[in-house]
Amino acid sequence: MERRTLLVCGLLALTGCAAGPTRAPGVGSARAGERVAGLADVPDGSGALVPVGADGQLLLVRSGASVRAFNPACPHQGTVVNPPTAGVITCPTHRSTFDPSSGAVLSGPAEKGLREVPVRVTGQDVVLA
Repeated sequence: MERRTLLVCGLLALTGCAAGPTRAPGVGSARAGERVAGLADVPDGSGALVPVGADGQLLLVRSGASVRAFNPACPHQGTVVNPPTAGVITCPTHRSTFDPSSGAVLSGPAEKGLREVPVRVTGQDVVLA
């Protein structure tokens, strides 16, 4: 990214003019029982970042009819991780990798795994447990 672009983006973010609402990693204001996604919205064998409630964001990972959810903030510095690709969740900033079946750290610099958030599949919906 060019320095000028970086400065402009930083200024827009500071002034609140950035496009779209800000979503923090985690459940935000969502509560147990709240729908976070449809099962069909989460690719089998992969995953998706989904908005939760008015202000949160989760990483959902699907294997068949089973879905696990993780707070997508990398434990190293808080960058939102990418959904799994080739069987690995990767942080785009410093390339820490995580196991999509457990959230465990596979390689650093992160020293801890992703924090799991309890969800359950009810019919064709994924809801907070």
